[in-house]
Amino acid sequence: MAAKARKDVQMDIQIRDLAHDGRGIGTGDDGKTFFAHGALPGEQVRVRREKKRRDLDEGVTEAVLSPSKDRVEPRCAAFGQCGGCSLQHLSPEAQRGAKQHMLLEQLQRLGGVAPQEILPTLTGPEWGYRRRARLGVKDVRRKGRVLVGFRERRTPYVTDMVRCEVLIPEVGERLEALSELIGRLSIRDRLPQIEVAAGDEHIALVLRHLEPFTAEDLAILADFEADSGFWLYLQPKGPDTVRALNEAAPPLSYRLHRHDVDIRFLPTDFIQINREINCRMIDQALDWLGAGPGEAVLDLFSGLGNFALPIARQGAQVTAVEGEAGLVARGRDNAERNGLAEQVDFHVANLFEDVSRERWAKGRYSRAVLDPPRSGAREIIPQLGRMGVERILYVSCHPATLARDSGQLVNEEGYTLRAAGIMDMFPHTGHAEAMAVFER
Repeated sequence: MAAKARKDVQMDIQIRDLAHDGRGIGTGDDGKTFFAHGALPGEQVRVRREKKRRDLDEGVTEAVLSPSKDRVEPRCAAFGQCGGCSLQHLSPEAQRGAKQHMLLEQLQRLGGVAPQEILPTLTGPEWGYRRRARLGVKDVRRKGRVLVGFRERRTPYVTDMVRCEVLIPEVGERLEALSELIGRLSIRDRLPQIEVAAGDEHIALVLRHLEPFTAEDLAILADFEADSGFWLYLQPKGPDTVRALNEAAPPLSYRLHRHDVDIRFLPTDFIQINREINCRMIDQALDWLGAGPGEAVLDLFSGLGNFALPIARQGAQVTAVEGEAGLVARGRDNAERNGLAEQVDFHVANLFEDVSRERWAKGRYSRAVLDPPRSGAREIIPQLGRMGVERILYVSCHPATLARDSGQLVNEEGYTLRAAGIMDMFPHTGHAEAMAVFER
C-alpha cells in the first residue's frame, strides 16, 4: 500500500494571483492549486503545507525568496497571527488595485457583465479607522493575564496582543487596560467578548457575561467607566438583554455634515465601520442617484436611515424598507429628530420573500437604493422593474453576490451596468465593499 502523502511538507512555488481572503495562489509540486498565507502575486516563496485536499492544498509562507515590489513591512506586531487583518504586508495602493481587479473579474465571471465606467476608488484613513468590532476575551492562566483582541487567524484562540492598529486609537491603544479591567473581576473567565461601538462623541463597550456580576464587580466597572471615558453596557444573554451600566449613558450618534443629518444608534446596531468612507460613499451615492425634489425613491435594506435621510434632505420622497422592526423604529426616530418625518415613510418587510402585496410595493419609484447583507438582493430584483425603477444604486459588502445580482439585473431585467467600483472600507483586510449603478 502506498504511503499517505504528508501534510507538513515544504516546497517552493511561484505566486500568480491573490485570493479574495488575501492568500497568495500558486501551484504546488504535484500540480494542484496552493493557497499560501503571507504570499503575494509575483513572488517566489517557500511554503509549508498545512492542509491537503483532493483539489487544492493550503499552507503558510515560511520564506520569501523573491519579494514583490508591493511588499511592505506590516505595522502590527501581531500580524500573521491575528485574524483581523490579512494584507498589512501589501501596500495600500496595491491592496486597492487587487480588490478592484477582483470586483471586475467576478462581475465578468459570475455575472457575465462589465461596467461602462469604472468608478474611482473611494479612499480614507488606512489606520485607526475601525469604529465597530467584536473582540474576543480569554483568561489564560498560564500567561497570568486576560487576553483581549481578535481571534487568531486559523484557530478559535484570542490573539495575544497589546494594541490594534486598525481599531480607532481610543480603543486600539487600550487593550491592555481592558485586559487589566477584566482580570480584576470575579468572573474573569466567564466573559467571552467585548463589542465595540463608537459614535462621533462617545464610545460604548458591550460586555458579554455568562454569569452575573457581583456587587464588587459592578463597583470596579463603574470606577473604570468614570476614569476611562468609555460607556459600559452589560449583556447577560441575547442582544435584547443589553443594558447600560449607568442610566445616564448618552446616545451614540454620527453626523453626515454635508447633508445636515444626525443618526443615532444602539451599541449593537449595524453601522458602517469606517466613518470617513461612509460619508464619502453617501456623497457619491447621492451624486449618482440624482434624486431631487419630486423624485420618489425606494430605499431597500434601509437600516437606520443612512441613505434615506440624506436623500430626503435633497427634497425627494423616500420609502424606506427594512426587515428588522427595531431598526425601522429607530429609523423613524432619526427621521423625526432631523425634521424629515414627512419625507421618509418607513416599513418593516422581509425582502427575501415576495413583497408584491405590500402597500409600498404597489407604488411607483424612479430611483432605488439596494444595500443588502452578504446574501444579496436576488429575491427583490424582479420586482423593481414593475415599480418603474429607472436607476438603481447598489451598495455591496460582498462582490460575489453583487456580480450574481448584476447578471440578473442586466441579462434578465433589462438594466445596463452604468458604473461600478470599490470603496476601501476595510484597509488591510481581504474584505471589499463595492458600489454599482444600473440604468434602464
